Amino acid sequence: MPIPKEVLAVDRPKNSIVIAYGKNRDRYAVRARVGCRSDGQRRLPVNGPTIGHIVDLRYVPLEENACPPVSESAVDLKDWANVMLAQKLFGSMVDELREVYSSDDALKIWCIATLRVCFGGIKDCELKDAYEESFLSELHPGVALSRNTVSAFLNDLGRTCSKITLFMRGRTSRVGLDHHLLIDGTLKSDESRVNSLSDFSRKARTKGTRDISVLYAFDLEAEEPVCSKCFPGNMLDVTAYSEFISEHHITKGIVVADKGFPQSAAKKHFQENPDLHYLNPLKRDSRIASDLHMLEFTALLGGYEGITYRKEKAADGRFLYSFRDAYRAAKEESDWLKRSRKKNDYSLADLQKARAVFGTVVLECDLDTDAQAIYKAYSKRWEIELVMRFYKSALEFDETRVHDDYSVIGSEFCDFLSSVLTFRMIRAFDQAKLLEQMPYKKVMKILARAKMFNDPGCGWRLIRINPSYEEILKRLDIHPTQKLQPKKKRGRPAKIKHV
Repeated sequence: MPIPKEVLAVDRPKNSIVIAYGKNRDRYAVRARVGCRSDGQRRLPVNGPTIGHIVDLRYVPLEENACPPVSESAVDLKDWANVMLAQKLFGSMVDELREVYSSDDALKIWCIATLRVCFGGIKDCELKDAYEESFLSELHPGVALSRNTVSAFLNDLGRTCSKITLFMRGRTSRVGLDHHLLIDGTLKSDESRVNSLSDFSRKARTKGTRDISVLYAFDLEAEEPVCSKCFPGNMLDVTAYSEFISEHHITKGIVVADKGFPQSAAKKHFQENPDLHYLNPLKRDSRIASDLHMLEFTALLGGYEGITYRKEKAADGRFLYSFRDAYRAAKEESDWLKRSRKKNDYSLADLQKARAVFGTVVLECDLDTDAQAIYKAYSKRWEIELVMRFYKSALEFDETRVHDDYSVIGSEFCDFLSSVLTFRMIRAFDQAKLLEQMPYKKVMKILARAKMFNDPGCGWRLIRINPSYEEILKRLDIHPTQKLQPKKKRGRPAKIKHV
């Protein structure tokens, strides 16, 4: 069907052609002529882009600067304070990751770990929106975090788990000789039936779910995790202990563990690394403790009230230290009596037998040092329990959301990095004395309220927030107007003396 003459006669730009389109070919577009091409002995015109339309016998050009729809427009109000604090405390981790991964992969890993901290409980399918709605997309633009991209990336991350091991070894190599490494494990729910890590653990009877086991090493002096590794949920800690230490090349420092990690499980590794030492509790009724009379205390512990101790050297070269806390002993005896009354099974003989161990702890160590240093080191042992509790509650990492082995390994690696960032934030909050006023989650909620607005013609600026919130930003040294003028001294300024 030819184009009507009256349509072709409409005034339009030079070097253009009218094209009919539509179901009935009754709509007309105007396309520019951008050149010509050779076809044998003929020269044929080449049509370019559409530059307008003919509507009601009138040429209507396309809008050159048409406003894009809001669904395609950039976000102008973005979360700022939480991301900026993460950049300040955690930005150096990108360089550590680049020692093992490519720049793009290192930045993607870093962004996933950061978003999991700044937006607690976030799912992988929500990372892209969180990235675009936070200032992270301004600090590090162009990071691909769509649902399919993240899913495939975590799987690839787990497939190359040797890189994860190299990264962990790099961190353990920087541990100081006098640093204390607290080692413990935790269980995370994982109901997947397609990976070899998910299995029924010792807590399956009470939890009713399959788990994976995650071992962590926490540097007490640096106050942050050093390395981690996931194991099958049905593997005992004592079984995984040796592989965990040897695989990550933990060769220096003082390993402080609980009864689930005896030094005998990694005895060969300790012997091969003279700069690596251990401090572990023993069962109070163990043979060696009885032979050396470790529950017969010989001296008072200096610097502590109500604590007695005993120190002995075993035949194999180990040193045993035992302590008794009188206040803790009284509390344990009180609890014992309450249980006995509830069960109605009080026995004087049982009470006298139990009194011998109330408030006591027996430790083994390969260091010959003063008892005060040993007690102080082990008294910090409970902090790893807080670490594990915080890892599962505040970070909401109490379950996995991926299925196959590779994805679990990759996701757990990102969780490890998230835990490092979290404890750096805790240290920053503590130094700013914020944790004396409010818990960690409350501080994070306040940081989430400090957003940046892209003011037309002015650029990004901090939205108006409560003065108390601004004070928190200043104490954390992330306020955009932090550098204030020094206060002037009271009174009239001194006169300038002319020479």
